[in-house]
Amino acid sequence: MRKDVLLGIIIVVAILAALTYSSMQLRAHTCRACVTFNGLTNCATASGTSREEALRTATTTACGSISGGVTQSIQCGNTTPHSVEWID
Repeated sequence: MRKDVLLGIIIVVAILAALTYSSMQLRAHTCRACVTFNGLTNCATASGTSREEALRTATTTACGSISGGVTQSIQCGNTTPHSVEWID
């Protein structure tokens, strides 16, 4: 096998290993949050590197389908979830 082909294979394997390792680190904490806003309720599951990030992401995701527009999205995102379940 030629040296340049072998070097290319080694580089590709190293990049794939680094991507796999870094993506596994993102799922340190996972939660399911349920939010009620303007009489509508929605739940979402999200992961994050910290519990705060996971909860914030789950809340934002849950608010996505029950709020309309930027102002309501911000208001909903500032609402405390009425139910939080930690999965990690």
